Amino acid sequence: MAKKSATERNARVERLAKQYLAKRQALKAIARDTSLPVEERFAAQLKLAALPRNSAPTRIRNRCKVSGRPRGYYRKLKMSRIALRELGSHGLIPGLVKSSW
Repeated sequence: MAKKSATERNARVERLAKQYLAKRQALKAIARDTSLPVEERFAAQLKLAALPRNSAPTRIRNRCKVSGRPRGYYRKLKMSRIALRELGSHGLIPGLVKSSW
């Protein structure tokens, strides 16, 4: 079997996180509700632990949409510093003026 790239893995994690979002939030609300009996809260905690590990939104890594690079990521632009500089140098980003570097 061929090895999957990190961007494919990240896309799969994003899809799982979106799929299980409502269920995860409902179980967390039950687990945090102190007015409920301890047994019910513990059962919700066990159901939460039984969900796929990759369905947790904290496992999603911010990656550049151009290159897939995980470091030097600008959230507003959804790209890395290197891709930003490259596209800016070619004048492909509106409003970005190349300084002399």
